[in-house]
Amino acid sequence: MSVTQGQGRPFRGALVGCGFFARNHLNAWRQIPGVEIVALCDTNADRLRGAAEITPGARLYASAAAMLRAETLDFVDVATTVASHRPLVEQIANAGLHCICQKPFANSIEDARAMVEACASAGVRLMVHENFRWQAPIRAVRDVIAGGEIGRPFWGRVSFRSAFDVFTGQPYLATDERFIVQDLGIHIIDIARCLFGEVADLSATTQRINPRIRGEDVATLLLRHEAGTTSVVDCSYSTALPEELFPQTLVEVDGTDGTLRLGADYRLTVHRRGGETRELRCDPPMHGWSQRPWHNIQDSVVNIQHHWIECLRSGAEPETSGRDNLKTLELVDAAYSAARSCATLRLCA
Repeated sequence: MSVTQGQGRPFRGALVGCGFFARNHLNAWRQIPGVEIVALCDTNADRLRGAAEITPGARLYASAAAMLRAETLDFVDVATTVASHRPLVEQIANAGLHCICQKPFANSIEDARAMVEACASAGVRLMVHENFRWQAPIRAVRDVIAGGEIGRPFWGRVSFRSAFDVFTGQPYLATDERFIVQDLGIHIIDIARCLFGEVADLSATTQRINPRIRGEDVATLLLRHEAGTTSVVDCSYSTALPEELFPQTLVEVDGTDGTLRLGADYRLTVHRRGGETRELRCDPPMHGWSQRPWHNIQDSVVNIQHHWIECLRSGAEPETSGRDNLKTLELVDAAYSAARSCATLRLCA
């Protein structure tokens, strides 16, 4: 049974799923004070042994159910692929434990709502590991907007364009029927929500340029936000640039009093109408285990997991809670529907 900690013993956590991205979770947990990962679970023995090298002393399990029966935990970090999320999250909720779940949260809105309800009924917290909004440059953009320096945003663009080979590390991505909007676009849509607020209506186009994959690898969305901002969200894994920018997200915002531009190499330019222009560096820090060019994403993992522990200590709802992520998932589904129908979908009354 979970116990919300004060300043006593460390939070005791377990990780389920020890694949490609889980290594970032484990390295991040090692540098967050007041956390101890005491158990690891994966059905693949090789992945489990590899994760154990990062977290020596953690007990190893091939079954999540066996781990939940045997361990005394405060939370479980789920880093498996999306099809397993609902049964795992429901097991964890039934065990009375707080839960972090990797994105995409679910394959369907019905599954996502069921997970949110299961955790709410059990009285435990649920956070989706939606880490892109926790990148240092994205937080800097959000701070400039929130500070009012450029006035009210009326137009924005959030862009991720690359030709980076993501399929070698995650080969299952090439076989997914829904690829770039569900895997990458979900991050970029979430950034747009974070910066500009909820979405009133949406239109979208998708394309498959790479003939060796099953799903779409290019998507462009036009969003009208409830606060009045129009934003463009564009994603591509088929854009060959002179300089490969993976995994950088570029942002442009026009406001009533000025503009901001988050450009390549984490350069942020803020201009006030008729006045000063200033440039800021938003480079993410390098951690001892970080590797370029992944260091921006790796730092965001540290940031979101810090936030999780702060929420467990304070009792606050996480910024990227399961309830909040339902709104991002609804936009992902809406993007696919709009692309199929070539229609603009109204999302609010």
